[in-house]
Amino acid sequence: MTFRDYPELGECIYSGVLENGLAVYVMPKKDYVKTFAAFATRYGGSDCRFKLGDKFIETPAGIAHFLEHKMFDMPDGKDAMTSLSALGASPNAFTGPDTTCYIFSCTDKLDESLRILLDFVMTPYFTDASVAKEQGIIGQEIRMCEDNPSHVVFENLLKAMYSEHPVRISVPGTVESIAEITPKTLYDCHKVFYNPSNMVLAVAGRVDPEAVFKAAREVVSAEAGQVPVRDTGFSESPLAASSRISRQMDVSIPSYLIGFKLKPDPAGGDALFRQNLLAELAMDYLAGPSSKLYSRLYEQGVINDSFGCGVGDEAGALYAYISAEGENCDEVADEIIREASTLSRTSGEHEYFERLKKSGIGGTLRALNSPEACCMLMINSHFFGYDAMTELDVINSFRVEDVLAFLKENLVPEKMTLSVVEPIKKVNS
Repeated sequence: MTFRDYPELGECIYSGVLENGLAVYVMPKKDYVKTFAAFATRYGGSDCRFKLGDKFIETPAGIAHFLEHKMFDMPDGKDAMTSLSALGASPNAFTGPDTTCYIFSCTDKLDESLRILLDFVMTPYFTDASVAKEQGIIGQEIRMCEDNPSHVVFENLLKAMYSEHPVRISVPGTVESIAEITPKTLYDCHKVFYNPSNMVLAVAGRVDPEAVFKAAREVVSAEAGQVPVRDTGFSESPLAASSRISRQMDVSIPSYLIGFKLKPDPAGGDALFRQNLLAELAMDYLAGPSSKLYSRLYEQGVINDSFGCGVGDEAGALYAYISAEGENCDEVADEIIREASTLSRTSGEHEYFERLKKSGIGGTLRALNSPEACCMLMINSHFFGYDAMTELDVINSFRVEDVLAFLKENLVPEKMTLSVVEPIKKVNS
C-alpha cells in the first residue's frame, strides 16, 4: 500500500495493486458520516470491437450496458441490490462509453456492503430465461431514449461529428443489437473485461484503508487476466464528418447542440488531462454565464437559461459543445464562430480570465467535499493515466494566451457540427 499526501488540498490517498492486478484506492475522510464505494471496469458502450492476442472480436452494440443490468442476479436466487439495501446502503450502477461502474453509499456496515459489492460484480450468472426477460426490459428503455429529445440531440451530434469512431455507438445499443445477446456472449465479455487487471476499486469517506484492502484480497479471488486492447485503428478525420443533423420530434421548441471536434493529445495521460481542462476553461471564457457573448445573446432574447457549454471526453473522443434551445440555432452558431475568431485576435481580458480560473479552482475544491466525486476522480485517474489531484496546479499554469490559441485552432466552421431537434412541421390541408 502506498500513501500519498496532498497537504494543499487537505486530502490523502492510499493506493496499491493487488497480486491479481486489481487496483485499490482509498481516500479517508474521518469527519464524514457517509462513505462511498465504486467498483469499476474499463468497459463501456464503445467497446464492441476489441483485440485479444492477435485476434479481433466483435460483440453486439449495447452488451456492456446489458451486462451491467444482469450482474445483480446471484446464483442463489438473491438480488444483490436488495441485499445491499437491506444493510442500509444505497446501491446503483451505470455504464458509459468507456466505463462500467457499480456503486453504493452508506453510513454504517461498510465492510459487509463492500464484500457484497465485490462478490456480485465478480460472480456472473445468466440464464436463457433471464436474458430474454432483460431484452424486453432494455428494449423498452431504448425506445424511451429514442423518444427523449435530449438523448436524441446528443446521440445525433456524435453520429454526425464522427464518421468511424466507436463513440458513435449508443451505449444501450439498439433493439436489434441486443436481440443477438446470449448467456454465452455475456459470460465471454465478463471473462474478458471483468478481470482484476482491468478493474479498480475506490472508496472515500469514513473508512479504514487496511479494511478495504483486506476485503478486496479476500473476496476478489479471480486471477489476473489479459487486458483487452480497444480497436483504435480508425482513420478519423480531425474535421467534423457532417456540419448539420436534424430530426423532427414532438417538442414545442427546438433544442440543439453545437459541437466542435477536438483532436485528443496522442500522449494521453497528463497531456490529455491538461488539454481537457484547457478546453473547459476556453469554453467558459467564450460562452460561460459571465461571458460577453452570453450576456449579449441573452439580452437580445436569442438564448434563455438553457444555454450552457462544456467538454466531452469519452472513449478517446474529445469535443467541446454548447447546448441551447430556441428558434435561432443557426444564428447562435454563427455568433459563436464569430466571437471565437474575434477573441483570438485580441490580447485577452486578463482580469476576467483570472476570475474564471479562481472559479474553476473553487469547483475543484467543492468536488473534493463529495465522496462520490472523489471516487470518480480516483477511478478516472487510474484508468486514463493522470493524477486528478494535480488539477489546481494545472489550472494555475494556464495563461490567457493558451485559451485564445485554443479558440483560434478549434472553434472553426470545419470542425463544427450542429445537431437540432425541432418541432414536427404541420402540413397544411
